[in-house]
Amino acid sequence: MTPKTLRFGAAALAAATAVAGVTLTLATTTDASAAPPKPRAAASTTKLFVAPTGADTNAGTAAAPLRTPQKAVDKLGAAGGTVELAAGTYAKQRIVLSGRSGVTVQAAPGAKVVLDATGLTPAADTTGVVDVRDSSDIVIQGLDVTGFRTKSRGRTPVGIFVGGSGSNITVAGNHVHHLGNDNTTQEADDVNAHGIAVYGTNGAKPITNLTIRGNEVDHLVLGASESVVVNGNVDGWTIDQNAVHDNNNIGIDAIGYEKTATGGSTDADRARNGRITGNTVTRITSIGNPAYAGGCDCADGIYVDGGRDIVISGNRVDSAEIGIEVASEHKGGTTNGIRVENNTVVRSAWVGLAVGGYSATKGDAYDVTVTGNTFTGNNQNDDGSPEILLQNMVHDSTFTANRITATGGSPALVGRVKNAGAAAKTANVVFDRNDYGSPVAATQVAFSWNGSDVTGFSAWKTRSGQDAASTYTVRSS
Repeated sequence: MTPKTLRFGAAALAAATAVAGVTLTLATTTDASAAPPKPRAAASTTKLFVAPTGADTNAGTAAAPLRTPQKAVDKLGAAGGTVELAAGTYAKQRIVLSGRSGVTVQAAPGAKVVLDATGLTPAADTTGVVDVRDSSDIVIQGLDVTGFRTKSRGRTPVGIFVGGSGSNITVAGNHVHHLGNDNTTQEADDVNAHGIAVYGTNGAKPITNLTIRGNEVDHLVLGASESVVVNGNVDGWTIDQNAVHDNNNIGIDAIGYEKTATGGSTDADRARNGRITGNTVTRITSIGNPAYAGGCDCADGIYVDGGRDIVISGNRVDSAEIGIEVASEHKGGTTNGIRVENNTVVRSAWVGLAVGGYSATKGDAYDVTVTGNTFTGNNQNDDGSPEILLQNMVHDSTFTANRITATGGSPALVGRVKNAGAAAKTANVVFDRNDYGSPVAATQVAFSWNGSDVTGFSAWKTRSGQDAASTYTVRSS
């Protein structure tokens, strides 16, 4: 992710300028609501045991466990199988699976298994404590991953990393915490770290049927990167029921157009056909993060940046800087086929939802459906920013049946920046059947449309032509 330069409020709403763009035609998309097939575990019945008190000369039985997790993985051989780790701390240990199939690495039932990477030096580029590349039928489950840190630019420590291509990969029930990149260079986009990262780098062969479920990811120092991310050629995935909290950049992200995948089409460089469901994302802030020293405190709880055909459903985002954002940071790129439904977003510093490019030189967002969500008490900065912000080049999208409550001294409900681009880039945006509220009378509540302030709910409907069947209630929550 490239650090943003982004501010909201009335001045920012009026600041966008027009930019020429290519008119896009809506395409038929895959049904992103269909969950991927259940991931497969190890096919082999071979099971090896590891314990901190074991020895690598042992047979790897429960009575005579191995000592090193990697030794057990290697000992499984091509047939695969299961490696079960006994409780305890495995200091300075990594687990690497490359070109493997049918391997499960798991904690013993009820055991706290800590992979403490303190003192290990990440290699150049991207390195995981658990590092899975070009592998299939893999399960990583129940591990506590911590301590992987660097101060080096260009080195990206990751708790659990999946890269290359592959299928049927599950990352479940792990705790990834207290790791990251501690370099303090100001506004550097080569200072990065992740908690859980999946990078589909093979443009011809995607990573498919990926499940990231029930993990806790917290207290990370991320630089310009994200806590949990799918990036590039990742096609068919679920990020479900994770707790992501207390990190200094984006919580959950699905990314396209970063040239992560090589040797394929542009569309192969986009995370797609995915689900972000049932997650809890809390206390996500870039305040104090050197990557944002230029004045952008704008970490998203959940972000889709250039992805397509993605359902964002049933999540709770509390105390991020932007609750949910749907956009493309790359000129000529798009974010499309996104359904944001039945989420609860509260106490964001800036806005509850942002859709569209954050400047007139970025990509556009279309075929976005926002329905059944609750946005309440966002804009904790109380600077007049709205609960829902439409940025540049948002078109062919609907915002219906949401409950939207603005609070604070300057409650604002919906804002849209000045139109940017050709007419097709801003056409066919529909708001209707929404339930609006704030502590002030209907005649005083604030909106903004195409960069101009609008005061009063009735004036909003007249000026924008929106929300004919929507309602407004005086309320504080």
